Amino acid sequence: MRFGGLGLVILAAILWGLAGGLGGFLMDKGWDPLVISFYRGAVGFVCILIWFLFQPTRWNKPLLLWSIVAGIGVAGNFVFYFISISEGSIAVAATLMYTAPIFVLLISFIFRLEQASLFKWLAIAFVMLGVVLLTEVYSIGSDGITILGLVTGLGAGLSYALFIFGFKYASRHGQPQGILTIAFLAFTIITLLFIDHGEAVSVFNSPDLFWMILLGIFGAGLSFFLYVVGLKRTSPTSASIVAMVEPVTASLFGFMILSELLTMTQLGGMGIILVTVTILSVKQS
Repeated sequence: MRFGGLGLVILAAILWGLAGGLGGFLMDKGWDPLVISFYRGAVGFVCILIWFLFQPTRWNKPLLLWSIVAGIGVAGNFVFYFISISEGSIAVAATLMYTAPIFVLLISFIFRLEQASLFKWLAIAFVMLGVVLLTEVYSIGSDGITILGLVTGLGAGLSYALFIFGFKYASRHGQPQGILTIAFLAFTIITLLFIDHGEAVSVFNSPDLFWMILLGIFGAGLSFFLYVVGLKRTSPTSASIVAMVEPVTASLFGFMILSELLTMTQLGGMGIILVTVTILSVKQS
């Protein structure tokens, strides 16, 4: 059961990596990061709503509260992530977002939700080393990454951790389809307050409408379904660690589609991540 849960999280992370690549692709075509974020979540909301209609759930105040918290986390994650991409690169933005395990670990220890272990610390250390090598974070300044890109990347990581905890606590009071329905409804309302409505409407008359829909399916609808099912079968820390295959997928997308070349150092980092994720999956099983 634990191994299957981690496998679902990994598959969701691959889809998220593809979503990051699609977001970068759409930004290269001139679309605003906030509009891209909105369509990712809005299409996801429609997908999750369909799931909810087939499996309705009962509502209660704790469920609504924690689902809204999860929705705030989703909104921050999507918006900050795409802004970070626009201010730097897909690989670097994905790396900064995956400081989330550090936030999750600290929050878990502070509230005594789980105990630390040498294995968890080693896994985090090796994966973080891998993402540093993969994205060459140490040369961010020379690559023209802005302060805004750094701050929003870290904000995406903190928001991701907020979603993990919001969903975990909401799941004690209801079913995942109900939690995600409220979370993505909250996301849609929040992002509607900040996007350029004229540009958002113009998407319907654009040939890029297909890519926006695909982004929502990959980056929210299907991926979040897989992720939350997997998350219920493993711990928040383990799930957030194995989900780091997302920057690997995003980097490969950048290489194959956007012609972003990978150095030997980056390939070495990718190898460290994949090996560590595999070991972690076997250990957790």
